[in-house]
Amino acid sequence: MPKTIITCAITGAIHTPTMSDALPINADMIAEQAIEAARAGAAILHLHARHPETGAPSIDPAHFMDFLPRIKAETDAIVNISTGGSLSTGIEARMAPAVAASPEMCSLNMGSLNFSMHPLADRYKEWKYDWEEAYVRGSVGNIFRNTFEDIGKVAETLGGDHGCKFEHECYDVGHLYNLKFCMDRGQFEAPIFLQFVMGILGGIAANIDNLVFMKQTADRLFGDSYQWSVIGAGGQQMKLGAVAAQMGGHVRVGLEDSLFIERGVLASSNAQQVTKMRGILEEQGNEIASPEEARAMLGLKGGDRVNF
Repeated sequence: MPKTIITCAITGAIHTPTMSDALPINADMIAEQAIEAARAGAAILHLHARHPETGAPSIDPAHFMDFLPRIKAETDAIVNISTGGSLSTGIEARMAPAVAASPEMCSLNMGSLNFSMHPLADRYKEWKYDWEEAYVRGSVGNIFRNTFEDIGKVAETLGGDHGCKFEHECYDVGHLYNLKFCMDRGQFEAPIFLQFVMGILGGIAANIDNLVFMKQTADRLFGDSYQWSVIGAGGQQMKLGAVAAQMGGHVRVGLEDSLFIERGVLASSNAQQVTKMRGILEEQGNEIASPEEARAMLGLKGGDRVNF
């Protein structure tokens, strides 16, 4: 069985400062928690940015550059920059941070979907920042746009001009077929890296039956020319990660995907989640991949060819 890659998604664009004091909401916090997560065993750091004054999700390339050089200087981890950091802006603005940084990897969402976290708003009576409640409740009207045209722009710009490889985020089984269509048109080349995103309202539910179905579908479509990982959003994070690793897949943890370390207990940091996931994996016999091993498995260009 190949070694298991742990990805850590440090902050994301779903959770807000009121929901957890551990959530990184400025450049210093993002850098510190990313470095700690890498030291705990994360080979890949999946990164979003936050506005330095409000903690709101940001797709301003300058906000990424506030922490990217420090992470590179203090870790050997693979940097993966999101191209999906906003639910309300177009693909040109969303991929601007990756265009500026030219990282080894970028996330790429493989289809449009209803993407909402509005039920979370009912859990809180008071908010730290004025923007938070409207941001969370307003997601009830969100359509997360990722058209074939959008996918093609990212493939041409970041895959072609910058040599980035992609974390192909598949929120439902149809997104796997979208990717196969794009591969048949020559937009992506193997080896590809799939991320089964499970548990987001609007996407496929996070359970083992659906995980097996996604894997079986990927096998039919891509044969042995892919690597894969799973996000179990919310309470299924550790459970689905453990099962995926037993099936030969990789895992993603982090405060972007879940704020908790166990049911009802908030995580103290991203590194705490990485440490727990690593312990589970090693106890069941999985070996953890280093950044260099992950680079070789995924066919990445190398950390010496980025722009930060």
